[in-house]
Amino acid sequence: MKRIALNLSRIFVGTLFIFSGLIKANDPLGFGYKLQEYFEVFHMPFLSGWATGIAIMLCVFEVVLGALLLLGFWRKEVTLGLLLVIVFFTFLTFVSAFFKVVTSCGCFGDAIPLTPWQSFTKDVVLLVLIVYLFRYADAIRPVTNSSSGQKVTFLIVLLVSLGFSLYTYNRLPVIDFLPYKVGANLPELMKIPAGAVPDEYEITYKMKNKATGEEKVINDKDYLKTGIWQDENWEIVGDPESRLVKEGFKPKIRDLMITDASGTDYTKELIENPYYNLVVVAYDLSATNETAMGNLNALSLNAAEQFHIRTVMLTSAAAQTADAYSKRMKLFMEVFYADAVPLKSMVRANPGVMLLKNGVVINKWHHSAVPSFDELSREYFAK
Repeated sequence: MKRIALNLSRIFVGTLFIFSGLIKANDPLGFGYKLQEYFEVFHMPFLSGWATGIAIMLCVFEVVLGALLLLGFWRKEVTLGLLLVIVFFTFLTFVSAFFKVVTSCGCFGDAIPLTPWQSFTKDVVLLVLIVYLFRYADAIRPVTNSSSGQKVTFLIVLLVSLGFSLYTYNRLPVIDFLPYKVGANLPELMKIPAGAVPDEYEITYKMKNKATGEEKVINDKDYLKTGIWQDENWEIVGDPESRLVKEGFKPKIRDLMITDASGTDYTKELIENPYYNLVVVAYDLSATNETAMGNLNALSLNAAEQFHIRTVMLTSAAAQTADAYSKRMKLFMEVFYADAVPLKSMVRANPGVMLLKNGVVINKWHHSAVPSFDELSREYFAK
């Protein structure tokens, strides 16, 4: 029974670590964004510039530890590494849940969103299993006792996981779990269907009796039901408090608003364009690859001249900053503004490119993998 329990724990923990690492390695830039949230919470903004690099290292570390555990190599060292990692993650998820500072831990990227308490519970279960594995690590049997075989296998796992992370970072996620994925109909994802249940809130009032000084808290339903609002002896003290009781329907895209420099809303016009249009996403102009932006500018000029394709750039930069950047780069594309959060979800690149038609994401590319104008013409524009 001990052998069975040990093997089941090893398989479960190892598989989960590999899965978690690969899911995050599929989108290392997104994991980096999540780490930046934690850095802000723990007052370590100086690490924000290293977030993506740290994200890649953590992804590789998880995959390697999980694989080595399954293979039974270096039992004591691997189980100790797993223990240190899970203690650290358990602390983070507890802080997130208890203090409500990070709403999603990013444990499984955007593939399986977990609430902070769900993440904490998952980590506690893993902590128990890993403590058990660490205690009985000597009973774990490796698949091979060959020292050279273990080293070669370790090197292969390390290079494959690192290569996968670097590939997705320099291209785009292999599997896109975000609402702006290829094939998504953006206007439909922004709609709230007729009859959808809205959020349900409870409003509470702090009441005080003028004669006796008695105080009590009452919700809005009882406030009307009891008729206390008609009793002149009772008065409301302070401001009413609103609390979300039950979440209603939430569209998958609910935070996208595109404006010009004056604040005029262009979301509907740009998103629902019935023709091909290119959207260049550069949420942070200070960190945008300028060589890539120059190439995209030339592409937008050719697309406009030969096929009347409209190209816009979306950024979260201040209007004055974006205007100066546009003039310096001699941008042909129009400049519009949106919040950084949806822009980071559109394309995991800075800059990145989306090809839209009638509100549907036809394709999108990392700036290092944008097809040439001739390729785009043959594949899309000339059809």
